[in-house]
Amino acid sequence: MNAFNDALEPSSIASQGPAGTPWLVADIGGTNARFGWVAAPGAPVTQVRTLPVSAFSGPADAAAAYVEQVRAACDGTWSPPRRAALAVATAVLGDEVAMTNSPWRFSRAGLQQALQLEQLRVLNDFEALALSLPRLAPSHYRAHGPAPLARGTLAVIGPGTGLGVGGVMHTPAGWIAMPGEGGHATLAPMDDFESELLRHVRGTHPHVSAERLLSGIGLPVLHDAVAAVLGHNVPTLSAEAIVEQGAHGTDPLCRCTIDTFCALLGGFAGNVALTLGARAGVYIGGGIVPRFGERFFESHFRERFEAKGRFRGYLEGIPTALITDTLAALTGAAHALEQPGY
Repeated sequence: MNAFNDALEPSSIASQGPAGTPWLVADIGGTNARFGWVAAPGAPVTQVRTLPVSAFSGPADAAAAYVEQVRAACDGTWSPPRRAALAVATAVLGDEVAMTNSPWRFSRAGLQQALQLEQLRVLNDFEALALSLPRLAPSHYRAHGPAPLARGTLAVIGPGTGLGVGGVMHTPAGWIAMPGEGGHATLAPMDDFESELLRHVRGTHPHVSAERLLSGIGLPVLHDAVAAVLGHNVPTLSAEAIVEQGAHGTDPLCRCTIDTFCALLGGFAGNVALTLGARAGVYIGGGIVPRFGERFFESHFRERFEAKGRFRGYLEGIPTALITDTLAALTGAAHALEQPGY
């Protein structure tokens, strides 16, 4: 989404809601920062706008630009955001936050002061996406087999600019997210072809993580490796070109790259399911896989997901689904603000 929602509703942003509202929520990746507005606890995220990370020096400038756009759209009494939750594509370990795939760095305390907020929560983007999973309606995802369940433990894997991994567990105190950096776990081959691919990539990248191949930054690396192993001499393509030509079947090498991507992703997703015990379901998020269209559902993803030897039966019972709701991470960020003590 490159602009505000089709209907800007001044009434939803003009006046101050319950104490501590309205809220600002954001989903900040390596390429884009998506912002949204929450008028009150439990209210939907509205006024969504996507800003390019490269156009701003940091989240303070980007958030200020977004807030000004919302203010300008209001034709009545306006209240600035009182609280905010930012889902960021990096590990959140202390006050200083450094984005993994962009030059943005910021102080959490400094950002809260700059935006004059009563409260600021900064969480990993897949922690936020995980928090959204129990609230996803059937219209927000497409199941690859049986539908996921809103109980137990759920996991999410998202190839975007990088590769995010997260989980959420239901407890007597509510849903608790399990953030991590699973995208940097070592990628494992499942057959001789994939072993040759990883051997080729190790020539330039000694550690081949899942993100090294299963992401926007990884697709060109995977394409080059597929070409080399199959004996083709071709120019390096952008991720966009590979997806376009592979998903529509106009280029055999790009098609093979997409199919290999899906197979590797299936094996990795099965590993995540086993590691987290995510028996209620594993979701695929991020911006890349939805662009594969039917090719994802026709791929070896599910077959590779289940191919775990003696634990095939365990994996066969775990649902998988593709998230189609583009606002899921923003909804999860808002959920973090709703939970006391989160």
